[in-house]
Amino acid sequence: MKFSKKTALGLLFSLTLIVAGCGQKSASDTSAAPTGAPVPAETETAKLNVQVSFYPMYEFTKNVAGDLADVHTLVPAGMEPHDWEPTPQDIASIEKADVLVYNGAGMESWIDQVTGSLSNTSLIQVEASKGINLLEGGEHDHHHEDSEATEHEHDHDHANEATTEEHDHDHDHADKATTEEHDHDHGAEEEEGQGHDHGGLDPHVWLSPALAVTEVRNIEAGLAQAAPEHAAQFKQNADAYIAQLESLDQDFKAAVTDSKRKDFITQHAAFGYLAKEYDLQQVPIAGLSPEQEPSAAQMASVIDFAKEHQVKTIFFETLVSSKVSETIASEVGAKTAVLNPIEGLSEEEIAAGMDYISVMRQNLEALKLALNE
Repeated sequence: MKFSKKTALGLLFSLTLIVAGCGQKSASDTSAAPTGAPVPAETETAKLNVQVSFYPMYEFTKNVAGDLADVHTLVPAGMEPHDWEPTPQDIASIEKADVLVYNGAGMESWIDQVTGSLSNTSLIQVEASKGINLLEGGEHDHHHEDSEATEHEHDHDHANEATTEEHDHDHDHADKATTEEHDHDHGAEEEEGQGHDHGGLDPHVWLSPALAVTEVRNIEAGLAQAAPEHAAQFKQNADAYIAQLESLDQDFKAAVTDSKRKDFITQHAAFGYLAKEYDLQQVPIAGLSPEQEPSAAQMASVIDFAKEHQVKTIFFETLVSSKVSETIASEVGAKTAVLNPIEGLSEEEIAAGMDYISVMRQNLEALKLALNE
């Protein structure tokens, strides 16, 4: 995602004008909600006003909040969040919110510029990926011959399981320093040409059900801080949703245990955490951003890998063009199938009643087929 300093300055200037002139708006404003999201029935309630960055954060937050909060998504349905930039209207929505939930790990490269300019000092910011040991982005293992490379220097030893069990609520999400103390070196991403694809951190933690548990717990802690009188209800809701995530996690483990192969080719490097969690090898055609065009060398490397390992399925994804995956599939005589990074739901998926759990189960079935061909 390209978010230049010049753009940031212009955005902050726009925010200044908005904050000065717009005043407080009704809590019933749903302009930032995704299509298909529940619309509050009442115009003025004691519900929390929660803004979330993109779809997985909406799904996790809504399940924890239940009917105790109005949850609005900043990135519209059907839009790829890597390339999204907040509008002045979006910033105004954040300004009047009680809670802002975002993934972190560089997914929302705009977060520091926007939140650093807000006058809403009571805004509780929840960085959902906090406490998770993050993978580096970089080349993301384009040298596929050495499968052990996927294991080097990133061994979290499932330490995150302890995090999900303890879910220490001392994260202090009210402290604005949560956007600064993550040690993720957000500043490096602001350099020209950096973005998501040149040595940053991999933000796609939600694609591991086990790590999604940690994100849900972090969101629970933030909501409980915003409305401590409802902390018990938030915990009950979180526990119920986490039970679904843990069931999903067990099903992934069972599915891959005796699979014929452990590698899969995907359109962009979104499945590193899922691969690591279940001892698989992700072979990405391109880098962390789905809009990144692979080089000729990368294409040749993946084609060679597919031929050598007799790969019969090349995965592509929703929201972006499948042309690159189709090209490689045609070259090696394979078919294509969807492996959804769940960065956003399409209008069709929303209309069909899809959600994180159901899409992840579709991913599981697609992987099971590909790993046993």
